[in-house]
Amino acid sequence: MTETTPVVTDDNIRAFLTTDHQLFIDGRWVAPSSQRRIPTENPATGEVLSHVAAGDATDIDRAVMAARRAFESPDWTYLPPAERAKLMFRLADALEAAAEEIAVIESLDNGMPLSSARDRAVTGAVESLRYYAGWATKLGGETTTPSQPGEWLAYTVREPVGVVGLIVPWNSPLLMAVNKLAPALAAGCTVVLKPAELTSLSAIKLTQLSEAVGFPPGVINLVTGTGAEAGQALIDHPGVDKISFTGSTATGKRIVAAAAGNMKRITLELGGKSPTFIFPDADLSRAIPAAAMSIFGHTGQVCAAGSRLYVHRKVFDAVLEGIVYRAQGLVVGDGMDPATEIGPVISEGQRNRIIDYIDSGRDDAAEVVVGGSAISGPGYFIEPTVFLETRHSMRIVQEEIFGPVLCAMPFDDDEDLDTLASRGNDTIYGLSASVWTRDISTAHRLARRLKSGTVRINSALGVDYAMPFGGYKQSGWGRENARVGVENYTEVKSVFVGL
Repeated sequence: MTETTPVVTDDNIRAFLTTDHQLFIDGRWVAPSSQRRIPTENPATGEVLSHVAAGDATDIDRAVMAARRAFESPDWTYLPPAERAKLMFRLADALEAAAEEIAVIESLDNGMPLSSARDRAVTGAVESLRYYAGWATKLGGETTTPSQPGEWLAYTVREPVGVVGLIVPWNSPLLMAVNKLAPALAAGCTVVLKPAELTSLSAIKLTQLSEAVGFPPGVINLVTGTGAEAGQALIDHPGVDKISFTGSTATGKRIVAAAAGNMKRITLELGGKSPTFIFPDADLSRAIPAAAMSIFGHTGQVCAAGSRLYVHRKVFDAVLEGIVYRAQGLVVGDGMDPATEIGPVISEGQRNRIIDYIDSGRDDAAEVVVGGSAISGPGYFIEPTVFLETRHSMRIVQEEIFGPVLCAMPFDDDEDLDTLASRGNDTIYGLSASVWTRDISTAHRLARRLKSGTVRINSALGVDYAMPFGGYKQSGWGRENARVGVENYTEVKSVFVGL
């Protein structure tokens, strides 16, 4: 990587990028115990963008202890839910006011187009905070009638689970951080936030805003650092009551093993290999661009990306032609360029990983009909790629590539819905699926057969906070979003009163 000063015209952003970023523990910005720093790159150029603190197990312990004190403090424990909601609304307002600055930081740090950073990441984070702020006053138990003889008053209450470790991936760092932070705060928990070491800058800015709007010390703590040091220490810490993690299935399995020490509660949103089905009666004017951007959007770095495409043979050529045309026309470039539609992948290592998958597809005799190469020059760019002649035994069909690589496969009239669902379910994952057809019976019957946490019918709609999101099989444990997403940060207590 090249040490250089990024070219940024805004004085506030330039000052932020050149700041000696520290950790935020117990309401104060403090240096990491190791005194080490981690460079963070601009993936569009490969140049060093900024440096963040390298927190380790000592810093995690300090943060967890601060979160525990805050959780047990009257300043937070007895804060009325309506007051928690007000703090969250204030943070949403502050985030909205700083939207342009944060969007630029996110685009530089992650590589996503500035328009996506502004319209999807920041706007989505603001909406998430406001949505969950509303839940702070609506969490409660219920009364019930016990089955045993006698007169009873019996009821349940929901209480915050305690100190929560939030471990955030690099593919959408701000939005993912807020989508974990907001329900935890709404439930009354305190948190230690550990962003990905590749993309920590928007989490730092978010934490600065939380400090400014008046959250009590220790409620929100931020420890940047590597997954091997800070992340593992957070997972292992006996003072952490719950871990919420989004990332790879391999890491999720390690978290499950580590959580056994104190039986931590866990929410895991993991990988995907999501199928898209297009039937001959589908509205192709909508289905084709949706299928294309489901895998090429955000450079394919989306857990729910539609990376396997099943198209009826009657319309297969037309659909493939449309997707190839879209792939060839996409502007791939620096996210700060207004013309850019697809940014870089996150790092040199990720680019090499994707190219290795593309090479394995070629080795297995799959046909590349568009793309298939890294783009020369600075930064970590990959051509949008489409494979034909793929089989389910291939790595590119079975494994999550996390890049702009699509495997297209036809199906015929003699394949009934059970057969199609079997093909769609033929992976270790079960996160998301899409079905395009005008036949309402076909749509609902196939949706019922798919082992998938989310099924979209004639829709390219992304995640909605009012709808649970999570996966079957090795795509994760638990659900985020909606009521269940907040309740996952609570414990249920049963109370029996003999009258």
